[in-house]
Amino acid sequence: MLDRLSALPATLDACACGDLSLTDLARVWRDAAEHHQPALPTRYRDVLERLLNQMESAALFSEESCSFSRADILAALADWLSRARALSTQA
Repeated sequence: MLDRLSALPATLDACACGDLSLTDLARVWRDAAEHHQPALPTRYRDVLERLLNQMESAALFSEESCSFSRADILAALADWLSRARALSTQA
């Protein structure tokens, strides 16, 4: 088993504090999801990709837009991570 998800909570904190860019956060999360063992189901990877795409779109705005809230997206990623980790412990 190669647990690539356990390091992700720290990246959320770093991004929220401004120590990690949204671009770097997306790269780290994509890499973790791709290489995590046991492999995540396709539907989990698809949801993560949609969240990361929204986050990258939000990064184009210097302020929070009416469509994308950085805090909301980070909260959605935290929720995804909680569910993915729970699934991984069942495997």
